[in-house]
Amino acid sequence: MRNTPAPRDCHPQSKQGTQPDAILEQQIQHLLVAVEHELRDSPEGMDELNLIKRMQNPPWRLFGKLDFQDPQNLYPTHFLLFHVLYRLKDTLAEGGESLTISPMRITIDRQDTIGGTGLPGAPDNLRSFYLDLSQYELPKDAIQQMMNRFWAGYQNTGPSRPETLAAANRLGFDAVPESFIVAKQAFRRAVMQAHPDRGGDKDSIQALNEAFAILKAHFSQMMEQT
Repeated sequence: MRNTPAPRDCHPQSKQGTQPDAILEQQIQHLLVAVEHELRDSPEGMDELNLIKRMQNPPWRLFGKLDFQDPQNLYPTHFLLFHVLYRLKDTLAEGGESLTISPMRITIDRQDTIGGTGLPGAPDNLRSFYLDLSQYELPKDAIQQMMNRFWAGYQNTGPSRPETLAAANRLGFDAVPESFIVAKQAFRRAVMQAHPDRGGDKDSIQALNEAFAILKAHFSQMMEQT
């Protein structure tokens, strides 16, 4: 497959609602094929970080080099990937399949029921956001705030149980820990072990940060419910 530019080199539609240019749409079409292929090749699913890496590697090479510690650098790739995931979700639904979309777990499953998710007529704000290509470019402050909310568990809804369990597994737990203090201690140990001076790398630390943010949102939600 021919390589296409990394998303930060593309110029999507403007805030005035003009159509995305041909380069970006070509990037999206290639991503739709590549993402579906990788997800079907991994029936257990994968997290966002690993899916991005799959898109960076041969045979796809659809994303360029990224600084996973810099939200402004990561955001265009994150946004474009989730734009593709929501488009793929709509396509799969027509064939009786569902797509779970979260930072910690992205997977294709058979639908047990017919119909949408949530209450009838309830808007899916995340879907609307990621399918709006005018959100591809945002000010730095807006990117930081949005990414913080996203990793904390989809705005104010809190992380789902599969997300929380996947985050706990990432920190070395077999189940969700009993308290935030236990999770925090495990996070600190894991970050120390993943430090580049001990043979780790920035990508591993970013994955640990994402997992810890989800567990933090989980325990915050539990506190609000008590």
